[in-house]
Amino acid sequence: AFCRGRIVRVPKGPLIRVVGTEVAIPCSVSDYDGPSEQNFDWEFSRDTDFVRIVSTWDSTFTSEEYQKRVGRGDIKLRRSSNDAVELVIRNIQPADQGRYKCSTPSTDATVQGNYDAEVQVKVISDGLSVSGSKARSSTSLRLSEGDSFKLRCSATTTSPEHTHLHVTWQVKSGSSWRDILSLTHEGKFQPGPGYEERYRSGDIRLDTGANDTYRLSVSQASSADGGAYRCLVSEWVRGADGLWQKIQEKSVEIATVSIQRTDVVISTSNVSVTERDSLDLTCNITTDRSGIFQAEVMWYFSASPDDTLSDAQLLLSMDHDSVVSDSTLISLSHVDRNSYRLLVRDVDVEDSGYYFCEAAIWVPLHNGSWHKVVERTSAPVSVVVTALEPDYDVFLNASKTPKFSDDPTELNCRITNVQDTEANIRFTVSWYYRQRLPGDDVVPEELLASMDADWALLPGDRGRERIQNGEIILSKKFADTFSLRIQWTSESDRGDYFCVISAWSRHRNNSWVKSKDVASAPVSIFWATQDYTLTVEAVKLKPFFVAGHTFEMTCKVSSKNIKTPRYSVLITAEKPLTDQSSPNGTTRIISLNQDSVVRLEDWTDQTRVDGVVLEKVQENEFRYRMYQTQISDAGLYRCVVTAWSPGGGGMWREAVNGLSNPIQIDFQTSGPVFNVSVHSDSPTIYQGEVADLLCIITMEGMPLEPDDMSFDVSWFAVRSFALDREPILLASLDRRGIVTQGRRNGSSELSLERISPLEFRLRVHGCEDHDFGNHYCLVTPWVRSATGVWQREPDIRAKPIFLSVKMDVLNAFKYPLLIGIGLATAIGLLSCLIGYCSSRWCCKKEVQETRRERRRLMSMEMD
Repeated sequence: AFCRGRIVRVPKGPLIRVVGTEVAIPCSVSDYDGPSEQNFDWEFSRDTDFVRIVSTWDSTFTSEEYQKRVGRGDIKLRRSSNDAVELVIRNIQPADQGRYKCSTPSTDATVQGNYDAEVQVKVISDGLSVSGSKARSSTSLRLSEGDSFKLRCSATTTSPEHTHLHVTWQVKSGSSWRDILSLTHEGKFQPGPGYEERYRSGDIRLDTGANDTYRLSVSQASSADGGAYRCLVSEWVRGADGLWQKIQEKSVEIATVSIQRTDVVISTSNVSVTERDSLDLTCNITTDRSGIFQAEVMWYFSASPDDTLSDAQLLLSMDHDSVVSDSTLISLSHVDRNSYRLLVRDVDVEDSGYYFCEAAIWVPLHNGSWHKVVERTSAPVSVVVTALEPDYDVFLNASKTPKFSDDPTELNCRITNVQDTEANIRFTVSWYYRQRLPGDDVVPEELLASMDADWALLPGDRGRERIQNGEIILSKKFADTFSLRIQWTSESDRGDYFCVISAWSRHRNNSWVKSKDVASAPVSIFWATQDYTLTVEAVKLKPFFVAGHTFEMTCKVSSKNIKTPRYSVLITAEKPLTDQSSPNGTTRIISLNQDSVVRLEDWTDQTRVDGVVLEKVQENEFRYRMYQTQISDAGLYRCVVTAWSPGGGGMWREAVNGLSNPIQIDFQTSGPVFNVSVHSDSPTIYQGEVADLLCIITMEGMPLEPDDMSFDVSWFAVRSFALDREPILLASLDRRGIVTQGRRNGSSELSLERISPLEFRLRVHGCEDHDFGNHYCLVTPWVRSATGVWQREPDIRAKPIFLSVKMDVLNAFKYPLLIGIGLATAIGLLSCLIGYCSSRWCCKKEVQETRRERRRLMSMEMD
């Protein structure tokens, strides 16, 4: 394991070889230094001295004794790699028996290892003989497909060594031999490639008999079994290394076997018949059998020529006892010994396809039973059944055409000039639509609806929803007329329409098959359209009025190109930007729909629920009234009108919208001006305290008596520092003194009171941390006019004040600290008590003191 040197190897001897055969003795070298390609010298010795035979690098190496044989090529070196060669001796003789030494010239830096190796070669006589059976040697066999045959050969050996024979049966149908079955030198049966299944089923056997005979038995012979058969025998011996080595091989041709193929064909090729006629096909079996046999025939039908027997439909069969399966319209008859006729009466279109027959040959056995020897399937024959098509024309006309949108459309598809029709013909219709585009652009048609053979309606993708809703009605008015009615035609329905009449034929199984389609000429559905126009004019009936009086205006509507229109009206007001009731500046007040139903939209003044009225004066004129107008009603008022036209199913379809000119309400007043502010003495408080917030109203201009003014006050809070959240209503106090509080989640409470005619106070009792934030009040002033009518002034919002809530640390921790100190003291005293009691009564031990003897010390001299 720790050394490395050149190693020259030859096979382990002795090598046993047969006289007259070719011998190849390999020699290889490994673990060497120098060039990769090594040279070799071969020498031979019968006794003690070695004679030089041949070398790979020195042409003068060969001794005189071997120069002729080396020159003729009977002895030569064959290099298999850079480090391996073979000594080849053709036609070895007994004089070649002896020791052969293989040497390699040194190319190493240092000499280490072995540089030569020897092997003993023993030459024995040829004792192997192979021959065929005397009765059948070199004969020719002519068999039919499905027959059986047997071949014999004899192989013996008289070798002085202990050798085994390897027998192989081979067949040659082309240029090369194929292995059929072998009995190896180890006593194992080995089938050749492609014969494994037949060997397992017992169709191919190899038996040994007396006098060293080997019999090949082949059953169920097929056309592939034809050819020349030979028996190949090789002799094997076990070498010194325990491996088997083939020392020679012989063969003998036994017989030539020809197999007559059994073919199954249909007498006719492609067939074309007319519906209601008869189909006649004949299946012919081609065989050279002269003995007794019976044929089994089965007829198949397939829609595709590539279908297998498992996918095809069995029509009729006749077994080898001539028993035919039952069928009404199909018959199978035995015409002669090898012909079988299939007759299909009253064919129809569904009989079109591919027909083929399968035939099997049965022969009797010695015990009286029947045995299937061969089975063949014919090539498919194409059969086309031509349908008897009826002759007819299709005419399409429009009985109703629309002039406006939502008008009805009715189309009639009629069958004319009907000829050559039978009682088994049925007609159905399919309706198609094609959009019309400018120019030569081609648009594919879209299926509206169709009918199957049972007259069941099949809606298409385009018309499915409208057919289900009853907007499209399909009917059969007469036996030859189909109708399509669109209840309410829309602009998307404009285009070309055509119908397709399909003829259906009844087959033998009472099924219906489409035989013909005829399309009508297209009919165009189109009407000219114009844009809808709508004009709305608003008129103010009273040019001058003051606050408290009634505002009245009318809206007159005119339209064009709209069929029987109806109108819906919406009154809107554009308030000044100072009005906070509508952030976008436009308020929807009241509306009247096309069915004259009035609805209050964004009118939120509960005190004047009946203060606005919208009514229909004429078909195209509407009047709006607002009673007891107030200063807050100032703004621009408009009429928003929508024109509606009748739609499908009694519904109304929106046609166009219109907006009137604005009518302005403006009040000239020199009344007081109100301002609002929020004040707090302590904007920063601790939890649990009371927060006081004052909403102070100041007045400029004309002074008013306290009884002539009133205020709606609402308090809001924004729970953030930057006013980026929605305000929360805390509480409100209306001008009648009714307080309303918003919903709260905390434990703090609110109170809102009026402390003076122009001051309102909001108190937050027991403040918590979630009560912080920006607080402001929203004030709505009400002023009584000289006529005694209360007028609402615009809302005024105060600048917010931030309320901060802090935590009282001493009060927050006072009670927890006291409770903690008390519990710690109690637990400490209890621990001391438990320890004292345990040491006093539970863990006490009696300790006995040992008595000490009192003796005086001896003097050292007395020791």
